Parts: sequence; C-alpha cells; structure tokens
Amino acid sequence: MATTLECSLSVPPTLKAGQPVEARFQLTNRTAQPLFVLKWRTPLEGRLLGNDFAITRDGTEIPYQGPMAKRANPGADSYVAIAPGASVEAKVELSLAYELTQPGRYRIAFRNELLDVADKQADVPRIMDQFRPMPVQCPAVETTITAP
Repeated sequence: MATTLECSLSVPPTLKAGQPVEARFQLTNRTAQPLFVLKWRTPLEGRLLGNDFAITRDGTEIPYQGPMAKRANPGADSYVAIAPGASVEAKVELSLAYELTQPGRYRIAFRNELLDVADKQADVPRIMDQFRPMPVQCPAVETTITAP
C-alpha cells in the first residue's frame, strides 16, 4: 500500500499559565484514493487516552498524567475515512493530561505513528493483531507559557 498522509500540529505561540493548551492536529490524504485511519491514539478520538505526545519544558520531559485506555478490537466507527486531497482535523486539550502550568518554553510533538491505516474500506475494522501501523512525520511545535 503506497500511502501518504501529511500530518500537521499547531498550538498558540504564547499562552498565560493556567490557560488551556489546545493543540490542533490535522491529517491530509495526499494519495489518489481514500484512506481509512484508526482514530485511536490520535487527537481524532476527541480526547487523550494515552501518552501520544512528547512534551518538554525547557528541555525537561513532562510526564503524561491522563487516562490510559484498555481496548477491545475496534469497530467500523473507530476509523475515519479521508478522501483523496481531503483533510481531517481535531483539537485536543493537552493541559488535561500534561502538567503545563509552569512558565517556560514547551516543545510539543506527536509520537508520529498511526496504529492502523487501510486503503480499502472492506479491510476495516481489523482485529488488533492485524493492524498495519503507519509512521507519519508531524513536525513538533513550540509555545511559550508566561506567568499569569
């Protein structure tokens, strides 16, 4: 399967301590065919259910403190279809799962792997041991959190 998904991430360049830190995550299908992407472990789920971002403050890793999901096999509704040339995006509130209240310069990176991607709708949903993970290059972003 020759798949190409373009990933982008954005956050406000500056925030005051205590403000929500909302990240916008976008996947764009650069192929000539629809792709079916499992939403798990991405912001496309609408909330964080695992340590899906690498976040540092002034070079120090910020540990994940949010919920961890234990899952059964996915259903068809666990996938999102992305038409050729189209994009899907979602926003996720990072400060609900990471300690982002201290002033400093934060680097935020998506962990750069999609758990399962298919190019035929008939192939999804798949059981977990048949997932076909796909790496994506999602450039890291930075934000500065200042004292309130």
